[in-house]
Amino acid sequence: MPKSARPRRSVLYMPGSNLRALEKAKSLPADGLILDLEDAVAPDSKEIARKQVCEAVAAGGFGMRELIVRVNALSTKWGYEDIAAASKSGADALLLPKVESADAIRHMEAIMRANGAPESMTIWAMMETPRSVLESQRIAESTPRMECLVMGTSDLAKELDCTHTHERLPFMTSLGLCLLAARAAGLAILDGVYLDLNDETGFEFACKQGSELGFDGKTLIHPKQVGPCNKVFTPRPEDVAWSRKIIGAHTAAAARGEGVVVVDGKLIENLHVESARRVVSMADAITAMEASSN
Repeated sequence: MPKSARPRRSVLYMPGSNLRALEKAKSLPADGLILDLEDAVAPDSKEIARKQVCEAVAAGGFGMRELIVRVNALSTKWGYEDIAAASKSGADALLLPKVESADAIRHMEAIMRANGAPESMTIWAMMETPRSVLESQRIAESTPRMECLVMGTSDLAKELDCTHTHERLPFMTSLGLCLLAARAAGLAILDGVYLDLNDETGFEFACKQGSELGFDGKTLIHPKQVGPCNKVFTPRPEDVAWSRKIIGAHTAAAARGEGVVVVDGKLIENLHVESARRVVSMADAITAMEASSN
């Protein structure tokens, strides 16, 4: 299964300094949790947040939810200790903010290795500055540990001096370049957050737009966004049924020595089958995740 085939429809930021939030996260239907030591934590709470997050991850109870620790940037006084501590926590991945070069990722990886991070612990990168976007291909290809690019559209808007619009046209170049970099490297990629919690219509539009663009899912800032986000990024039953149908037809055709097959009047080639397999794999993974939570 490609790296991007793991369900990441909804990945929710949770403040590491809030013990109640960390406990509540165990019951939320989010596919992933970003346990945040950076933006969501005040400077005087950084060290306690680090301790709480590492203890919470080590204690478990999060089911099949993917656990990602967002550390502080290495340019801060907390960055090194965050990475060192989180490397031993048992988290699935560490998320580095303000990434602007492949060297930054390799520096982080060196710290992880020096502090006992298992090979299974991957690296995610925040893409939130113009230089992040321009360096996205090098960042995506920086190390085999790289697994996911995360769009930081709030910081990016500030850096670009652009406006958050309904259609997000000011972001399209940045989103597209990072999507290309992620897919070329075989990585997952997550869309940025939606800040207006009362604009349900706008949020649904942004989720649908992200799905149509090719994002694996969306990062979220509030539990109320999880359900609607999951709904948009979950493969539709009719799409899963069609995918299974063309996989079966193509398999039968291949057994007859035929490279293409017509299904319901549509020409099906191997490229369609590859996409269909990903849809089916994603649907099966979502079903397994939801079953484990019941």
